Amino acid sequence: MKVSIPKGMRDFSPAVMAKRNYIFDTIKKSFQTYGFEQIETPTMENRETLTGKYGDEGDSLIFNVMQRGDKLVNEVIALKNLDELTSSELTVKNFNPSVKNKIVNNFTDGALRYDLTVPFARYVVQHQNEISFPFKRYQIQPVWRADRPQKGRYREFYQCDADIIGSDSLLNEVELVKLFDEVLTNLGMKDFSIKLNNRKILSGIAEVIGRPEMIIPITVAIDKLEKIGLEKVNEELTQRGLSDNELRKIQPLFQIEGSNAEKLAQLSSFLKESEIGLKGIEETQFILNTVADLGLRKAKLEVDVTLARGLDYYTGAIFEVVTNEANMGSICGGGRYADLTGIFGLKDMSGVGISFGADRIYDVMEELNLFPESANTATQVLFINFGDKEAAFALPLVYQLREAGIRTELYPDAAKMKKQMKFANDKQIPFTVMIGEEEMISGKLSVKNMENGEQSTITVEELIKSIN
Repeated sequence: MKVSIPKGMRDFSPAVMAKRNYIFDTIKKSFQTYGFEQIETPTMENRETLTGKYGDEGDSLIFNVMQRGDKLVNEVIALKNLDELTSSELTVKNFNPSVKNKIVNNFTDGALRYDLTVPFARYVVQHQNEISFPFKRYQIQPVWRADRPQKGRYREFYQCDADIIGSDSLLNEVELVKLFDEVLTNLGMKDFSIKLNNRKILSGIAEVIGRPEMIIPITVAIDKLEKIGLEKVNEELTQRGLSDNELRKIQPLFQIEGSNAEKLAQLSSFLKESEIGLKGIEETQFILNTVADLGLRKAKLEVDVTLARGLDYYTGAIFEVVTNEANMGSICGGGRYADLTGIFGLKDMSGVGISFGADRIYDVMEELNLFPESANTATQVLFINFGDKEAAFALPLVYQLREAGIRTELYPDAAKMKKQMKFANDKQIPFTVMIGEEEMISGKLSVKNMENGEQSTITVEELIKSIN
C-alpha cells in the first residue's frame, strides 16, 4: 500500500499550524472587535441546500456524498448487465449524462459545503426565531471544492467569513472595507488593493447592450478577464450568444481607466439610460466617500469595473482583495446579496459578507516572511531527565515555568544525554536545563543556550526573567 493523501488535500505540521493559528487568531480578534458572533455549521449539508446557488460552474465543483453505495451497485446492475461492461465503462464518468444524473440524484443526498455563505443562509432561516437582527456572524471552517489543484488553489481549504444580515444599510459595506484593511494590516501586509464594483452596474451594462437576461453569462465571462485576457473573454461572450454588435457595445467597459472618480464618470455616461446601473454607481460612490472620510491604514480602495465574482447570489457591492507584493490572485472577497435566504423561505432578508482566504494569506505571508517570532508556539525550555530522583525534583520547576507562561517540557525518559540533546535540537528548543546532585543541593539550575552553546548556573526566577 502506497501511503498518500488525495490531491488537493494537505497535512499540516506543528510549525505550520502555529502560523495558521496566528492568522486565525488575528482575524478572529478583529471579527470580535467589530461585534461579530461565532457560529459553526456541519461539514455536510443536504445536497439540495447547496446545488443551484453557485451557477453551473460552481455546482460542478461540489463534492456529492454517497451514503448508500450498495444501492448504487444495484442501480448499475439494473441499468446495464455487468457482464457487458468493459473495464473502461466501470467508472461513473463513462455513463451517458442521463444515467449519471440519475445516479447522482438517487444516491447522493448529501454534499460537502462549497462555501460558508449558503450554509449561513440556511442557518438563519432555520434559527430565525433565536436571532436578533441585524445579525453579525463570523465563521472559520474548512470548505471543499472538486477543483484542479494548483498553487494557491486546494480542494480543501479554510474560509474566514464575516456577514451582516437583516440590514440594507451601506454602512455595513463600509465596515467590511475597514475590516479588510485592519486584518491584513495587522498581519503585516503593506501594499494591497481592495477592488470594488457593484452587480447593479454589471446588470446596467447588460441592459444597455440590450441583453438584460444575459447578466449571469456576461458576468461569468467578465470574471475571467485577468486569467484569460480580453480576446478569450470576447470569444466566450460570443459563444454564450452575444452578437457582433452587442460585443462592440460592451467593449468600452474594458477600456475604462483613471482615478475612481474618473472611472465612475465614464460609467455614468455609459449607463445614462440604465436606472439600475446608475443606482449601482450611486451606491459605489457612497462607499468610496464614507471610507475616504474614515481613512484606511494600508489598503488602496479601487473601483474595478471588470470585477464580477462568479457567484450568482451577489446583487450589490462586490469586493476582491489582492496583494501587490506577491503573485497570488485574490486573497479575500465578498459582496451584497439581496435575498439569499429567500430560496429557503425567508423573504426580503438582505445581507452582505466577506471572506478571508486563510490558505492564500498563509502562502503570501510565508513568501514575504511576515510571520513574527511570536507565531512560534514550540517548546522554549526542555528539562533533561537524568533519572527518577532528578525528574521528581524537576517537575515542580516545570510547572513553575508553565505558570509563568513559558512553554516547558520534561523529557519523559532517562535516555542518553546525546539523544535528549538531539531531541532539543530537532525541535529547535532554545534552552535546556540540567539538574544533577549539585543542582539539587544548591537550588540553582544548569541552563544551556542551544543557539550559542553558552552555559550558566542561575535560579529558576532568573531563568523566568531572562525568557519573559
